[in-house]
Amino acid sequence: MKNLCTLRDIYHALAEVESVFHKKHNLCLNEAMIICSLKEGRMASGEIAGLLNLTCSNTSKLLRSIEEKGFVERDLGEKDKRQMYFSLTKAGVQKLISLEVENLELPEILSKLIKEN
Repeated sequence: MKNLCTLRDIYHALAEVESVFHKKHNLCLNEAMIICSLKEGRMASGEIAGLLNLTCSNTSKLLRSIEEKGFVERDLGEKDKRQMYFSLTKAGVQKLISLEVENLELPEILSKLIKEN
């Protein structure tokens, strides 16, 4: 039962971080993680979903949201025109830079977990 209670505390801490993060950046954590994932270059939505362990449907909704915010753009694959690829726009690169330089304050339970790894 101790593990379950610890998971509850971690979940609560993550929800708190997400709430503060969203208010400050107008992004949910998954949207920010997609932006971070695209810093290496363009990726297909399926690749992003696999990298973040999200469903394709959820990934599609998140990509559409950050596309509407102007942080990513989509283009068709050269070989397979059905395949969509996503990359950061100039605004997306600027957002990434602002996210990377920020010192994200974490609740103690999350700070301990990060320090242990």
